[in-house]
Amino acid sequence: MEQKTVKIGNFEIGNKLPLALLAGPCQIESRQHAIDMCGAMVEITRELGINYVFKASFDKANRTSINTPRGVGLEEGMRTFDEIKKLYNNIPIVTDIHENEQCAIVAPHVDMLQIPAFLCRQTDLAIAAAKTGKVINIKKGQFLAPWDMKSLVKKVEDSGNMNVCLTERGASFGYNTLVTDFRGLPRMAKDTGCPVIFDATHSVQQPGGQGTTSGGQREYAPVLARAAVAVGVAAVFIETHDNPDKALSDVSMKETRLFYHRIMTASMMAMHPKYMRMRALFSQRYARLR
Repeated sequence: MEQKTVKIGNFEIGNKLPLALLAGPCQIESRQHAIDMCGAMVEITRELGINYVFKASFDKANRTSINTPRGVGLEEGMRTFDEIKKLYNNIPIVTDIHENEQCAIVAPHVDMLQIPAFLCRQTDLAIAAAKTGKVINIKKGQFLAPWDMKSLVKKVEDSGNMNVCLTERGASFGYNTLVTDFRGLPRMAKDTGCPVIFDATHSVQQPGGQGTTSGGQREYAPVLARAAVAVGVAAVFIETHDNPDKALSDVSMKETRLFYHRIMTASMMAMHPKYMRMRALFSQRYARLR
């Protein structure tokens, strides 16, 4: 299928375009923390020449326990997003929506609406999100195969919105464990033509693995991110925090500022035109040997 591109802010993302990054804290812990995290990521991505989308959730409605923090809420979240846009030159923002009614309220404040993995098959939510005209990022449910995403994309497109991205975040493998099948990345791109994003941090999640919270193995996030870039994706999605062990959610999955210098530099090298040209020449010569 023809590969599509999606415009976010002042740039486009696509499976054949330079790598982009979606990153930020799991939830808005406070106005100032969100501003500081966005500022740090803007600095890093500007240094590396990477297109950047700030990510944060105003409400984590899908937490494991009713007693764990969920975020600052809808009104404070929208005020924070507005301030971040003013401070950082209208930086593109992506956030989750969990209820149909949230879509129209949140849309004026962000550039991309994200449908969480557990809600990816909710038809009414997909339609409500699509009708905002914003870019829609559908996270693939841990219970779905890559080829199942075609019907989910069709729900959004048939509702009049052709701006759809898909995010891989691992597949359930028994209890409290996720694995990533990297064959799914090119398969989703081939089947739908949509930009495919790889979520490197949630892919190392251990859902409910700590009883009232989810566990994770964040030391493997760089490994999976590099693998995804090598396979080929439109963007990498990473949740980050300046002090991961003190984060209010997904503590075991967060990555630090140092992570970005390491992984994004490696990723840029993998996507460098000279490298791509070298890989193409190698493929041509290998084909002649077969």
